[in-house]
Amino acid sequence: MDRILHLLCSALCLSTDDQADTFQCDEKKPTCTNCLHHSVECDFSAPAVLLSQGSPAASNNPTPPRRFRFKPSKYQPLAESPCDNENELADSTSTGVQCDLSASHHASGGISFADLELFHHFITTTYSTFGDLSNKHRDIWQVHVPRSGINFPPIHHLTLAITALHLAYENPDRHDDYVTKADSHFTFGVRSVTNILSKLDFDNCQMIYLSAVLICFIYFARGPRRGEYLVFSETGQSEWLVLMRGVRYIVISRRVEIFSGILDPGKQGSPKMTPALETELNEQQTHLNAARRFLDQNVPESEKELYLSAMETLMTSFEEMYNIRSIRNDGANLMPAVIGWVYRLEETFVQRLEKKDSFALVILAHWSVMLKYMAPSWFMEGWDVHVISGIRSSLGVEYHQWIEWPVNTICG
Repeated sequence: MDRILHLLCSALCLSTDDQADTFQCDEKKPTCTNCLHHSVECDFSAPAVLLSQGSPAASNNPTPPRRFRFKPSKYQPLAESPCDNENELADSTSTGVQCDLSASHHASGGISFADLELFHHFITTTYSTFGDLSNKHRDIWQVHVPRSGINFPPIHHLTLAITALHLAYENPDRHDDYVTKADSHFTFGVRSVTNILSKLDFDNCQMIYLSAVLICFIYFARGPRRGEYLVFSETGQSEWLVLMRGVRYIVISRRVEIFSGILDPGKQGSPKMTPALETELNEQQTHLNAARRFLDQNVPESEKELYLSAMETLMTSFEEMYNIRSIRNDGANLMPAVIGWVYRLEETFVQRLEKKDSFALVILAHWSVMLKYMAPSWFMEGWDVHVISGIRSSLGVEYHQWIEWPVNTICG
């Protein structure tokens, strides 16, 4: 478990190493460089003499109520003021200032108007792109997650990061601006989570789990990257797969506590598949059975159980996906079936994938067909083509005939 925890921490830092040095507080006065960069209130800007609790001085000089404070936002310049008087200028507000509405120093230090734009977009639009819009699912993402971010800053920053990427997708003309905002919030969110992963307990496990889920969404939303094909990589361990192992570690450690309250899945019914989808599934099972026969005939007897087991669970996942498609739209709704197959893979089989074993990649190619049905979700766009392309380039030519169906289904 310690190794998995270490791997998760490493993976969470992969996309932010270039910003790692700026995350640490350099304790500069009156405001540390990092807080100044993120336009948040710095503890070092407080008076140098701190009164201890219970001291006579503290009793005679009660701390006055905190007032709203406005300070420049890093995301947009100060608007020009029509006021000529300097005092009026100092007292004025604009869309280029940051409003600190936090009630205590426990909060993250302030919210800029740029962040308010992201927060508003999350609770009105982005949350609805995560799948099922039933009342309970909607409450989780529209109400519970944003509310959790108030007391658990990593969630707050990660929701703003995924929203910034959503806005970058919707507004190509402002793509770079929104991605910059996403990177900033992602850095703060990830570093905060990694600092408390080793302290996973009853009180914080649900918040850490939600943070890990958001990090996985953000990984997808950043789009495919050359050499990284979700379950294997050209350079070593797959970044996303390490994230999945981290999520599994969190769930295994605190399953009962995590899936309670608002996250309690309740009783799951068995939807009846529509005739049209049942016909489509039967056609796909024909190709899956052909791949299974290929493995049965070519894999050494001592290895056969490992590969055939992975193939059997994949066929079950296809059926689960089609059951979901019978009652909901394609896209993020299919996450439990599609990503669930990877989540449940035996570690030995995962190691074969990481080594780009040919038989394992043939099975993975058939799994990648499921990604095609997730492509309608904005954060999954392009992943199906990217993964099958990586698989084909990693396989010897003699195996290409065994992935013709996945290649044609995705690319044809």
